[in-house]
Amino acid sequence: MSDEEVFTNFASVRDMLLDAQERRGFLTYEQKAALQHAEWAASDNRNGYKTEPKVFEDIFAAIKEIEKFAKYPELAAKLAELMPLHSDDVRAVAASRRITIENSEIDAVIDIVRQHIGVE
Repeated sequence: MSDEEVFTNFASVRDMLLDAQERRGFLTYEQKAALQHAEWAASDNRNGYKTEPKVFEDIFAAIKEIEKFAKYPELAAKLAELMPLHSDDVRAVAASRRITIENSEIDAVIDIVRQHIGVE
């Protein structure tokens, strides 16, 4: 395994489990539970808009370009998965690592999310 971490999202997990179910014809109990959760988390029932793997990857890449989050790719991945539209949500993720974040960086994250999900 490489030294670089690989981050994934609920939509990718959902797609992988659906593919496994199609190939094998069944899923274990645990896989069914994971699929059910991934389907909910990637749906518009969680945050008001559906998520797709491509959107996650694009948001993740854009957030990693922000200097503060380039050092913390795990936080960039979390933000890409959560797709926050409010500054408090961005602050909560940054606070999990006790990172001081500027208002301009918060606004940049929110702008990136809005651009990729089509919210004005």
